[in-house]
Formats: sequence, structure tokens, C-alpha cells
Amino acid sequence: MANRNNVSEFIFLGLTTDQDLQKACFAIFLVLYVAILTGNVLIIATVKSSSRLNSPMYFLLSYLSFVDIGYSSATAPKLIADFLVEKKIISFAGCMTQLFVFHFFGVTEIFLLTVMAYDRYIAICKPLHYTTIMSKSVCKWTMRALWLGAFAHSMVQTLLTLHLPFCGPNEIDHYFCDVHPLLKLACTDTYIVAYVVIVNSGMVSLVSFVLLTISYIIILVTLRSRSSEGRLKALSTCGSHITVVILFFVPCIFIYLRPSTTFSEDKGVAVFYTIITPMLNPLIYTLRNEEVKNAMRKLWRHCNKGTVLF
Repeated sequence: MANRNNVSEFIFLGLTTDQDLQKACFAIFLVLYVAILTGNVLIIATVKSSSRLNSPMYFLLSYLSFVDIGYSSATAPKLIADFLVEKKIISFAGCMTQLFVFHFFGVTEIFLLTVMAYDRYIAICKPLHYTTIMSKSVCKWTMRALWLGAFAHSMVQTLLTLHLPFCGPNEIDHYFCDVHPLLKLACTDTYIVAYVVIVNSGMVSLVSFVLLTISYIIILVTLRSRSSEGRLKALSTCGSHITVVILFFVPCIFIYLRPSTTFSEDKGVAVFYTIITPMLNPLIYTLRNEEVKNAMRKLWRHCNKGTVLF
């Protein structure tokens, strides 16, 4: 405990040390974060306001948007603010809080994308049983299980890191607090903790990715016997899901399914699953979905009428 108290704060090295590039990055990432908030809030509002978007798929989609807001907010605001300061400081408590929130929403998204793939599998391969298997009560209990599982995962990650002794130095070669960069700073043998991280984060990502891949392979095989119109509609929906899965899971597996060694490329790779994927989700799920686009147009017209009346 005495050794751990030697470090009361950490210093991020950030994405870059170039001052001019940091100013450009500030503008770019600010726009990206505003796009994340705007797009995901719009999806939540659209699903909640439309009586036609009441299927389990849209119920899960609205939760995905909520998770994306929380997930990106765990890292993006601090990253954007740090572009404007020379010394990027975060307190020890703030670092542990960021670690917990980041993994909580991150694993929730992993579980949620897996459930969404299962939802598409039932809808396409067993359409007659869809309303029974994916009922509202099942969806609600599934979400509770997701939150509970994510909380347990995040608590394990945070408590293991919290009890490591940090004697100094306190510079984190990253732009947010994550397990691997923190393990490098611990003044003790971190082999067991690193192994738990691989099992707890890396294997969760890998197993979920394998399940997702199997689900979509079965769906694609099933679609061969469908009509061309039904095949195109299902492929459009599944195609958007597969795009999200690749952009999110591949970087996660690269980062977490390996020992506690870190590479200079890790920070750039992390941008994909912390910023890019939450920003692309609204675009991917709306631009390829006519029902969502029609509901958004209706919501827009309703808001315009309300503004005129006001």
C-alpha cells in the first residue's frame, strides 16, 4: 500500500507529441464525438417514438446506441481535452474509474452484438418461432444478464489493477487507462494478472467473435433457398452487422488476446473500437435500413411541425 501511494496521478503520452498535429486532432476528434452523440441519440429517439420499430431487433439497436454513447464517452472527452494541454494528467481514482467504465460498456457491446447476431439467426432461420423465442420479456431479461455480466467482468479487471503496486514512473503510453499499459508500470510480477486479462477480455472477444461468425455462416447458407427479394433484404441487414463485427472485434482481439506486451500501433488500433465503431454504427444501421430511415423522416416532419406550432 505504501508503494502504491507513491503514484497519485498518471500522465498520458497521448496519440502524438506534435503540437500542430494535436490541434488538427482536436478538431477531428471533436467532430467525430459530436457525430457519435448526435447519431446515437437520433437512433434512440427514432426507435422510442416510432410504433413500427417495435421488433426485438430495434429494441436491441436502441440499447446498442445507448452503449455506444457510454462507451465512447469513457475515453473521447478526456482525449479531446488533452489535445489542448501539454501535460495530460489523470488522477489515480480517475484512472481506475475510466478503466471500469470503459470495460463495462465495452463488454456490454460485445455481448449485445452477439445477441443481435442470434436475433438475426432466429428471424431468418426460424421465422415462425421468432416472436416466441425473442419475446419482449426475453429481451428484457437478456439485457439484465448483459449488464450483470459486464459489471462482473469490469469489476475483475478494475480490482486486479487497483491492487497492483505502482512505485513510478507514472507515464502511460496511451490516451486512456487500460490494463496492459498499466501493467507495464506496476512494480511487481504481473504474470498472473496478465493471464487473467487474456482470459477475461481476450477470450470473451474471441469466443463471441467465433459465435458471431458461426451465426452468420448459418444465415448465409439458409439464404440460398430464399427468394431473391427476401435474400437481398436479409443480406442488407446482416451485411451491416458483419461490418460492425469486423471493425470492432478484430482490433479487440489484437489488443487483448496476447500477453501484457504493448506496441506503438496499439493506440491507433484502439481508435477503431473506441471512436470509429461507435460513430459508424448509426450510419451502418440507418443507411441500409429503409424502416429506420422512414421513421427518422416521420420524426423530422413531426419535430418541424412542433417547431412551427411553437
